[in-house]
Amino acid sequence: MTAESVTHVPQWKPVLLGALAGGLGWGIRGQYGHETGAMIAGLLVSLVLVFLLCPQRPSQPVARAVAWGTLAMGFGGSMTYGQTIGLTQDGPLIGQWAALGWGMLGLAIKGGLWIGFAGAFLGMGLGGLRYRPVDLLLVWLGMLALVAVGIWVLNEPFDPARRVLPPIYFSDDWRWEPTATLKPRREVWGGLFFALTGLLAYLHWGKRDPLATRLALWGVLGGALGFPLGQCLPAFHAWNPEIFRTGFWVTLDPLLNWWNFMETTFGAVMGAALGLGLSLHRQRLHFPEKPEFPLLPQPLELALLGLHLFLLISVEFLSIKAVDRLYDFGLGLGLIPVVAVAGGRWWPWLVMLPITLLPIAVKTRRALLEENPLQTPEIGGLIYVVLPLAFTTAAAIYLGRTRFGAASSATWLGPVLLATTWLYFGLNFAFFRFPWPWQAWTARTPNGLVFSLCAVGLTWAALSRRPSKN
Repeated sequence: MTAESVTHVPQWKPVLLGALAGGLGWGIRGQYGHETGAMIAGLLVSLVLVFLLCPQRPSQPVARAVAWGTLAMGFGGSMTYGQTIGLTQDGPLIGQWAALGWGMLGLAIKGGLWIGFAGAFLGMGLGGLRYRPVDLLLVWLGMLALVAVGIWVLNEPFDPARRVLPPIYFSDDWRWEPTATLKPRREVWGGLFFALTGLLAYLHWGKRDPLATRLALWGVLGGALGFPLGQCLPAFHAWNPEIFRTGFWVTLDPLLNWWNFMETTFGAVMGAALGLGLSLHRQRLHFPEKPEFPLLPQPLELALLGLHLFLLISVEFLSIKAVDRLYDFGLGLGLIPVVAVAGGRWWPWLVMLPITLLPIAVKTRRALLEENPLQTPEIGGLIYVVLPLAFTTAAAIYLGRTRFGAASSATWLGPVLLATTWLYFGLNFAFFRFPWPWQAWTARTPNGLVFSLCAVGLTWAALSRRPSKN
């Protein structure tokens, strides 16, 4: 194991480009939802940070770190937060400062937990320690047990029919609207709090992985700041309607999707925080001196791939109650891929490329067929599903065959960053129904322009800098 020497990358670059990647990825996530949508942000942020700070490093560990960062960004998608946002902006609550403050506190807690997992797993891939599949399997079983305990301790009792809710509850309830007819949502943030705390204890005392521990805390900070800061935009808009009834706002306000700007801001802040944290701790980046060997036999890798794809497709697009109970939860959804990435030759590349893409591509096609279809189902399926999945699968196979144990990741990080940036930008642009700025503006046009700027910035990063040898 050798320590990564300090690179000459200025500190502002990981911060700025992490913000662009996070803003683009999390803003796009808003159209696709929850766990699998958040993986877009995990992929782009992880890619840009290792591209800047881990040049000329062995391909397989770097790919594993990117895959883990991608997967872990989705774990927090199990938390409900719509009503938490509602506490800060819903009409009946405007003027209630206590509700505003409580909602922002809830967003800080949920955002910190969400990004904390991503920071931990990205750090686990970059700290030079090898995590065996069996180790992670045991850790995962422990975290799932802690989820159950945390929900029981912090998110119970929950009996809306009798108006019995947990003492610490961040969704809308009768404290704020005593006479309203409400539909309280079950919260699970307590379970994720216990799970993340247990994971940090394992990383710090059990595995002694300082980078993973520190980067997890930077993720907590980025999420705890990013979610409330992002929500300040729509909350200010809701609390001060008179400002937006005069001047240029009369024309602009109807075209602004304040929710999507909240998500973009959240992503930008958390991406910048992860970039700053990794940059400050770049001396702790370590990689193995010798080429790695896969810990899982290829037949087992393929079996796990088939099982995961079946469960993923079932939980995303079908309604199978038994599968939903098992897999419709972020940590449950991540069990197979995280363990397989730890020991597989192919899994890191498959997660980076076709596995993350699959639900996004299918949801794009579905969205474009709902109202006023732009293409026939066959043409839409070819453009938005078949061709992107064929391209990414071929790329994953090529990289898995040629880059396993390779001396340098510099040959593929830039092209993969460039390809995934424009792939997800393009799918989202189609989801937005192509809001070209020279056509009549819609509520999608301003977000499309912001996403374009983010994509151009990441393109500049990928094309203008060939990572130098450390």
